[in-house]
Amino acid sequence: MSGHGTPTPMTAHPGKGLSGTAEVPGDKSISHRALILGALSVGETRITGLLEGQDVLDTAKAMRAFGAEVAQTGEGAWSVHGVGVGGFAEPDDVIDCGNSGTGVRLIMGAMATSPVSATFTGDASLRSRPMGRITDPLALFGAQSAGRSGGRLPLTLTGAADPVPVRYATPVASAQIKSAVLLAGLNAPGETVVTECEATRDHTERMLAGFGAEVRVRDTEEGREITLVGRPELAAQTITVPRDPSSAAFPVCAALIVPGSDVMVPNIGLNPTRAGLYETLREMGAQLDYVNPREEGGEPVADLRARYSPDLRGIEVPPERAASMIDEYPILSVVAACAEGVTEMRGVAELRVKESDRIDAMAEGLRACGVTVEDGADWWRVTGRGAGGVPGGATVAARLDHRIAMSFLCLGMAARQPVTVDDAGPIATSFPIFEPLMTGLGAALHRGEG
Repeated sequence: MSGHGTPTPMTAHPGKGLSGTAEVPGDKSISHRALILGALSVGETRITGLLEGQDVLDTAKAMRAFGAEVAQTGEGAWSVHGVGVGGFAEPDDVIDCGNSGTGVRLIMGAMATSPVSATFTGDASLRSRPMGRITDPLALFGAQSAGRSGGRLPLTLTGAADPVPVRYATPVASAQIKSAVLLAGLNAPGETVVTECEATRDHTERMLAGFGAEVRVRDTEEGREITLVGRPELAAQTITVPRDPSSAAFPVCAALIVPGSDVMVPNIGLNPTRAGLYETLREMGAQLDYVNPREEGGEPVADLRARYSPDLRGIEVPPERAASMIDEYPILSVVAACAEGVTEMRGVAELRVKESDRIDAMAEGLRACGVTVEDGADWWRVTGRGAGGVPGGATVAARLDHRIAMSFLCLGMAARQPVTVDDAGPIATSFPIFEPLMTGLGAALHRGEG
């Protein structure tokens, strides 16, 4: 699959239960950060379990363009010879980040305090997404940017020649904004301080400390405060990337709604800033068990066992949980469609500016499949049809969004009639083995319509 070029329709048919072990790819968030911090360190960083989806491969290519030596040494195994903090060279060509908002925003932060210029672009989806939320705080360091209206790509960023440290309070709960500011702070003198109103995924803070940066975190009346001491010498590391909880969400949720299913998903990262979906599913009555909880590479992990759960019930998802499961709301809404009662999701305005307007995309597709959905600026409400009650039988628009495509394919496995997505190509950006993995568990997927 490819996130570019000719659309690839795909259809999911209702069928037998899913069973077996789902070896999902490495965590995308950690993969991006491992490549970037490896490029900013001194020495050779060795990474195993790296997600080899297109989003992460585009970040690897970008690190090469900035002067790091990045090479694949085996399946999921990569080597990065870094250039050190402040050592980025000016790229010879445009940096194409494909579909990855995380990639482009973190890379902008990493280069914003080095005296080089780079022009960034991406696919149609990424070019429509707002970048002002990143370039505004980077301007406080002294970086300058020029892009399309609304701060959209293509955009040229010129790093600060004499950066200054920054104190910044994030206007919305966003790990991308926080991480961009912290990465920029690496090459600024003194202390850079970020305060976030709600705690978001903390992979950047954990990994910065692992590479040798001085990072302090404390809770204040204003929110969670992260302080980074600038201009450290980052030391190369050996990193094992845990499996991605956002990718695991698809086989897990499919198992919960397809009769007769029993699926094990091993070695899943369960960082508390990422595990909101699984807490929510348990509250809905899911038969979801954590097996062999442990810690690997500073991150909590466990094996997840998901079994068919015919008695799922709708709940009101606490708005304060949104930051810990923001990417999982599309697949959660599919589970909600197969539950009894109403599931209400609030405080999710961020979904309007993801790879697509995910609230609108899910609402439109679910309605086409016979599910009642109400939605507003920062909320939506799904009235479930109970186990086996979703009619299906529709073709839905994926809108160049990998999570929308995978969510509706999972719905097709549990609906009464098949569900088709108009383009499954973007799935390759985050979960390139989705199709063989799901069919290996017993899913009835085929390319094409009907």
